[in-house]
Amino acid sequence: MTEAQADLNNPDLYINRELAQLEFNRRVLAMAKDTEVPLLERLRFLCISSSVLDEFFEIRVAGLKQQQAYGSLQTGTDNLSPTQQLIKIAEVGRELVEDLYETLNNDLLIALEKENIRLLGPEEWSEDQRAWLKRFFTREVAPIISPMGLDPSHPFPEPLNKSLAFIVTLEGKDAFGRSSGRAIVQAPRSLARVVKLPTPGAGGCDFVLLSSIVRAHVSDLFLGMRATGCHQFRVTRNSDLFVNEEAIDDLLIALEGELSSRRFGDAVRLEVDSTCPEDLRAFLATQFRLNSEDVYTCNGPVNLARLSTLPDLIDRPDLKFPGFRPSVPDRLRHSDNIFSTIAEGDVLLHHPFESFAPFLDFLRHAARDPKVVSIRQTLYRTGSDSAVVEALVEAAAEGKDVLVVIELRARFDEEANIELANKLQAAGVQVVYGIVGHKTHAKMCMVIRREGRSLVRYVHLGTGNYHMSTARTYTDYGLFSCDRALGEDVQKIFQQITSLGRAGKLKSILQSPFTLHNGILEMIAREKAHAMAGRPGAIYAKMNALVEPDVIRALYAASQAGVKIQLIVRGVCSLRPGVKGVSENIKVRSILGRFLEHTRVFCFDNDGEREVFLSSADWMDRNFFRRVEVCFPLRERANAERVFNEAIKTYLQDNCDAWLLNADGSYARETGRGEAVSAQQTLLRKLS
Repeated sequence: MTEAQADLNNPDLYINRELAQLEFNRRVLAMAKDTEVPLLERLRFLCISSSVLDEFFEIRVAGLKQQQAYGSLQTGTDNLSPTQQLIKIAEVGRELVEDLYETLNNDLLIALEKENIRLLGPEEWSEDQRAWLKRFFTREVAPIISPMGLDPSHPFPEPLNKSLAFIVTLEGKDAFGRSSGRAIVQAPRSLARVVKLPTPGAGGCDFVLLSSIVRAHVSDLFLGMRATGCHQFRVTRNSDLFVNEEAIDDLLIALEGELSSRRFGDAVRLEVDSTCPEDLRAFLATQFRLNSEDVYTCNGPVNLARLSTLPDLIDRPDLKFPGFRPSVPDRLRHSDNIFSTIAEGDVLLHHPFESFAPFLDFLRHAARDPKVVSIRQTLYRTGSDSAVVEALVEAAAEGKDVLVVIELRARFDEEANIELANKLQAAGVQVVYGIVGHKTHAKMCMVIRREGRSLVRYVHLGTGNYHMSTARTYTDYGLFSCDRALGEDVQKIFQQITSLGRAGKLKSILQSPFTLHNGILEMIAREKAHAMAGRPGAIYAKMNALVEPDVIRALYAASQAGVKIQLIVRGVCSLRPGVKGVSENIKVRSILGRFLEHTRVFCFDNDGEREVFLSSADWMDRNFFRRVEVCFPLRERANAERVFNEAIKTYLQDNCDAWLLNADGSYARETGRGEAVSAQQTLLRKLS
């Protein structure tokens, strides 16, 4: 099929992004089944899969249900209506949930027991354990748990989003001589969901779930009555905050008001344990105004993600990934003055293989250096008790002019970011909340230093958040530079965010929502033109998600012209590779390993003059059009070649953690290509 014959708007050429998200969950869950992965890490992958599924319902399914409720006929690129998507999600989602619990019950728990690590149910408790748990329930649980009998004066309560609750059936009469028959018990979030028993048998580790403890002692909460049934349930609610940004005066105050609604948003999913009778399931579904297809049966704890605390309670290094120490490049390790080192040439860091500490040193030196006059930084997610924040507070205390752009709407970090904004403002830091209608997702820091009669800009640009914890578990790049053009561009972007004026023409950086989308399309078109002129054309890109239709169409057109395209997309990918006459020159792979792949790297061969870019943005609609993002070139050839070799070439050789995307949207594990190669392990050996 020639380019002229190919209909690049054909919905059959696009994979539904919601179903692609569930397919990503399958790949994460496959890590929980992989016996090459340490056992306790397999349990973590199971919990990650469950957590990702939770967020999928909270945001994606909730959005589709809203469209359905308002009668939207809107379809995605693949021509599926909201109702059609919800039907498919329910079908695939049930299969995934069944697989989750099958993996837990028939694989992980059995393997843990062989290692003398047991998760005990009431029928397995010894007499001593039973007595200890009785005391634990009386002392720790009963005083703060809230049983509620259901009657006209005690209507059905509204459990918090994703909180553990129980529906209890009762026999006997209450203190007022009535037979209510049913009650609801909600477990406070302050109670640990996994309890370690103090006297494990045979030198092992014994644990009990809070749900088992409550179920065994629930009758104690209803004096004079007897519980005839106690069944876990959990409701997932719409957690996408809505703020009418055109009708508010203060975004922080508006968000604070909206945060409470997340806990009690419209229900989108009900999970019940497998022992719950059909009449109780129907009763619960009615209370939450859900249909039967919104009810999911769980053959185990409904709060599956809470098992993620279990590995931290077990001192078994042999069942976890081996520890490692991130390295520091020689130039920085032997540096007396980080600014002089950066002035000698750009410095590139590849996390988590290389340490995040140099960035903290950069900020701390800036805070204490009398020559530094100003610090500008964006913060999207930073974590609690952030060393980055402490350095910024110190800088303000030292009299530096410190400005921080905090994105209050970073999903599920809104509350932490509001607290962070208040803390920084109290320290004298000038805080800006970003731009109405556009999340500030760019990762930028600029230090302005007076050197002689000049002001010199030192910048740090990255692909990931300024977050100490994720810097040890996410793969990301960070670049230190005092390149004049780069520094001027960063200053213009900060001025644009604060003043809301035009940034003007940038010399080096592509920026969303203005030039990044067109810039990517132009570079794809350039590779296509090279191929059509008989010159070799190639595109290599690594990102978290690829769903933007115009970019996909451009890649299809480039493929038809003969451009060789290699894509490494960790998560959702709506492009179909290997379609005859359309995408035969495109290959897509996903890497899932010990670390979360988070780098965004875009490489264009450009007729032998390869250009390499790092970016904060994925190739998604929201990143191109509804966020402030930056995409910056690596001007120094050594750094460009290093990134190409590490982030592209090494990952294309991976045959341990790689999954190949098929044209039908399914993925197949890549195996059997000679010697085993894991990109992450290769980089650990090389860099750390």
